[in-house]
Amino acid sequence: MRNKLFFNLISFLFVFAALALSGSGTLVVRANPLAGARGGASRVLNSANASEVIDSTISELGIVFPDEMEGDSLFMVDIRNYVNVREEATVDSAKMGVMYKDCGGVLLEKGEEWSKIRSGELEGWVENSYLLFGEDARAMAADVGMTLAVVKSSSLRLHSDASYGSDILAIVPQNEIMEVVDGSDDSWVYVDYGDYDGYVDSDYVDISFEVDAGETIEQIRAREAAEAEAKRHQNYGAFMTDADNLLLLAALIQCEAGGEPYEGQVAVGAVVMNRVRSAAYPSSIHGVIYASGQFTPAMSGKVNQVYNSGRIKQSCIDAAQEALNGVSNIGDFTHFRTNNGAHTGIAIGHHIFY
Repeated sequence: MRNKLFFNLISFLFVFAALALSGSGTLVVRANPLAGARGGASRVLNSANASEVIDSTISELGIVFPDEMEGDSLFMVDIRNYVNVREEATVDSAKMGVMYKDCGGVLLEKGEEWSKIRSGELEGWVENSYLLFGEDARAMAADVGMTLAVVKSSSLRLHSDASYGSDILAIVPQNEIMEVVDGSDDSWVYVDYGDYDGYVDSDYVDISFEVDAGETIEQIRAREAAEAEAKRHQNYGAFMTDADNLLLLAALIQCEAGGEPYEGQVAVGAVVMNRVRSAAYPSSIHGVIYASGQFTPAMSGKVNQVYNSGRIKQSCIDAAQEALNGVSNIGDFTHFRTNNGAHTGIAIGHHIFY
């Protein structure tokens, strides 16, 4: 089992390294809970020489962490649900915010029992027993992080192959966010863009490797207020009625898996509902979908466009209804991403669920 876990870890690091070889990748933390269950890669660091092997692998593969994450300044949280961030290094001090599992950020000051951290807009003190440092943090970041490409030109052609002479699959608009599948080529980046997987010129995208961050008290209150407002309108059928929840979930499914087999569409809906049922994430469909960093189509505004257009595939509506009814073909998994071989789990279509 340990050998298998270590092989998975090396796979994570290889993918992460490939995306960082050009030096353009950056590690960015977001300000709300990111979707997903923690992977087990960091467990292998209990082995006697694992730390030395990870150091060597990072060096050999040319992994480049951003300046603020260099050395031992990266941390990740090691929790099942959430941990409070305090104003001072004591449990009696004011609560500044919350960090959820899979969150990370910058270590500002490490003490014997407490450490001062910055995670997105959240800054404060956390007990060390809830944190991972050094190689443990790097392993977990490589496990749960996601690499994104943002179009910085007015538009960008998505090609079927890594050449300008290949077929054009789509025209991607400015500021569109795509998940990077393979960035090992200096000139071309292989991305997942909705129903298409293809290549874009690396000169016209900004690439960032992202892990999630915590929420400040202000951000929590703002999110809860928005959810309360949505709930207030349920009786009027104007915003978040049961039908609206169904269509919102269906819109997300269409954005994430509209071109996938029906089984894959049901699985995406199940991921959302598994998060709603988990104490580690917001307890509403709206909260899960729109929490920053969880779903790329929600971040880019594409979910809103599909929802408002009313042009939602019937298969996606049916899949959403099944998920709302409690159907899951992926157990209690809360992760999914493009299947690039870096994760083990349940493979459905082009996605891996874990």
